[in-house]
Amino acid sequence: MNILHTPVRFYPYVGGVEQYVMTISQELVQKGHNITVICANEPIEKPLRSYQGIRIKRLRSIGKIANTNITPFLPFELMKGHYDIMHTHIPTPWSADCSSIVSGIKNVPLIVTYHNDIGGGGVYNTIASLYNRTLLNFVLTQATCIIITNSNFSSPLLTRYRDKIKTIPNGVDTNVFKPCSRKMTGDILFLSVLDSYHHYKGLEILFAAIRHICQEIPDIKLIVGGSGPMKEYYVNLSRLLGISENVEFAGYIPSKKLADCINSCRMVALPSIDPTREGFGIVLLEAMACGRPVISTNITGVAEDIRKCRGGLVIEPGNVMDLSEAIKTILHDLNLAVQMGCAGRALVEQKYGSGIVADQIEQLYYDAVLLKKQN
Repeated sequence: MNILHTPVRFYPYVGGVEQYVMTISQELVQKGHNITVICANEPIEKPLRSYQGIRIKRLRSIGKIANTNITPFLPFELMKGHYDIMHTHIPTPWSADCSSIVSGIKNVPLIVTYHNDIGGGGVYNTIASLYNRTLLNFVLTQATCIIITNSNFSSPLLTRYRDKIKTIPNGVDTNVFKPCSRKMTGDILFLSVLDSYHHYKGLEILFAAIRHICQEIPDIKLIVGGSGPMKEYYVNLSRLLGISENVEFAGYIPSKKLADCINSCRMVALPSIDPTREGFGIVLLEAMACGRPVISTNITGVAEDIRKCRGGLVIEPGNVMDLSEAIKTILHDLNLAVQMGCAGRALVEQKYGSGIVADQIEQLYYDAVLLKKQN
């Protein structure tokens, strides 16, 4: 099949949606499908036209609304190609809107992966509310199928479309993300884009926990992976809290080095605080695939599986003391950390391997094409 993905950005930009598209696309290329990604030209430093068999078309962006690049020529580019499937993503409105319109014009099945609700702070919340009442309904009505990555995910915005919804989890390449012996450079790894939109990832909560733990473990080390316009804010905050010596800002971590970075830390923490924006938490899968224990709040899509398999610890969002105790529990008990790492790896191999997930996506594509022909 000729398959089109329309994430707002793509490799080498690394985010949850981008990694999702990358993982699926790599597996489907191996299965013989033709994959095209149309996205914004960010970052422009590496304007690759292909990557591991994935064709990439990058379009000029004239700016952003919240976390979404606006690419004026996207509708025209979508009209050019012939595709058997168009696969778009929420919460990136512009690319999803254009994809839904063109899929209707060209009578091509539209798959929407609904990662999480569209929201924002201040004026962006007003814009998001207006969008959710109008254009979002057009996208979801046009969709042949709506994928959610967590069966426990619930949004009132999806209520009227429940007959279209299918649960297919995120996946991770267990050949890339695997346990490897590396020199320990940190105790805790935190990964996120450092901007206002990703404030919900909970780095401030993690800083507060580190400040508390320092009283007992003065040399505890947090590695913060990621870059963005709020990096200087977080650097200054670490100084204000007196933990600047305990926090290392590693900057942007290329996807090729991410597994090594995970294996160089004792655990990965994702203390997310907003259930409307934290759809799944792919970094938790990547960490478990590497045999590392994880700390998650109970709002992530994989939290229940972490709890059941005992691959890490699950806490309430925003609770600094619970987060502090979870970190100390893992640091103080090496045997427990090893057991958690093994359990997490086994979970990923059994349920979240990229090949397993891609098989489900592929079958959904075939079913969508068949349904479109019947209608």
